[in-house]
Amino acid sequence: MMQLILPEHPLNPVPEALRHLPPPDEAARAHMRRLHALLRTEMDAEGFMPFSRFMELALYAPGLGYYAAGTAKFGAGGDYVTAPELSPLFGTALAQQVAQCLAPDCDTVVELGAGTGRMAADMLGELERLAKLPQRYEIIEVSPDLRARQRETLRTSVPALCDRVHWLDRLPDRIRGVVVGNEVLDALPVALVGTPGGRIVEIGIASPPGSQGFTWASRDATGELLQAARELSLPDEYTTEVHLAARGLVRSIGMALEHGLALFIDYGFPRREYYHPQRSNGTLMCHYRHHSHTDPLCLVGLQDITSHLDFTALAEAAADVGLRTLGYATQAHFLIGCGILDRLCAFDPMDAGTYARACAGVQPLLSPAEMGELFKVIAFGRGIDEPLLGFRTGNRAGRL
Repeated sequence: MMQLILPEHPLNPVPEALRHLPPPDEAARAHMRRLHALLRTEMDAEGFMPFSRFMELALYAPGLGYYAAGTAKFGAGGDYVTAPELSPLFGTALAQQVAQCLAPDCDTVVELGAGTGRMAADMLGELERLAKLPQRYEIIEVSPDLRARQRETLRTSVPALCDRVHWLDRLPDRIRGVVVGNEVLDALPVALVGTPGGRIVEIGIASPPGSQGFTWASRDATGELLQAARELSLPDEYTTEVHLAARGLVRSIGMALEHGLALFIDYGFPRREYYHPQRSNGTLMCHYRHHSHTDPLCLVGLQDITSHLDFTALAEAAADVGLRTLGYATQAHFLIGCGILDRLCAFDPMDAGTYARACAGVQPLLSPAEMGELFKVIAFGRGIDEPLLGFRTGNRAGRL
């Protein structure tokens, strides 16, 4: 069972073990206090909140959650750097796969959580070059701040294509085209379960009477969570995540996808690796100003909270609604299959500065020591029969 405890006073939000983190300023601390008040208000009469609800509010509470507030998240001035920010070749390579699955009657791209808009701009520019522009490029984004940043990126990078881009609050009822999610599923709320003494408990947070902070707590698991945890056959004294929200989103996309492709890029493992006996504390990770740590109860609202994915669970959820798993590969294999090295070779090596910068951006995308092996790409489809470009080599779908 987890033993982490949030300090009792929100003006002192960082545990001793994390004193190396950059301290939040007073405005950030005031923001935390407002979110703490919301969390305490939402707790039930017993003072318990499931971790999935805590994570949802910490990330998405309107105006207060990490993704719903106006703080910088991406790039050097934020908390982490994503693949599209490292190199424009990420988006142009991904566009090759998207282009393969677009057709006159299947001509919409839906991007989940578009970050800064960099990937959308790079993909649209490449799709225009390929003469495969979608009629509509729809972005589902919950953050008003990020929507504004996406509009500015697109206006600056591909101004002539902005009229094709539309922002949505929720998934469309019908989709014919391609759904893309880069580092989206890892930030969906997860349930936490533990197995003390062979029991299955749901882990959440509590706020003791008179306290200003939160501690870990647990209660017996019930319902869908209990059933899902039982199916995992977890060892005793084990703590881990169950991805009910990610499964639900994949099912929703599958029910809406009349024809086309759903493609997700994220970090995780097949089930047998995810729930390995030695991974006894789960995979939760927090990101704050380019520092990573494992305490989600500190810096609430100021830090990202993520979990690795159980890709087997995603494939099962897709199958539940009639989608086929068309491929599963490392990010490196996928990007190489989509021609990223060919685009890199198009840079003039005699222009040493430009070529070096291009290589430096691609290297972490492909390196096994960085994103190349840890990040995976999984594809689900309906009505697609031809082999996909990104999975021509290195397809690990049989290992799910």
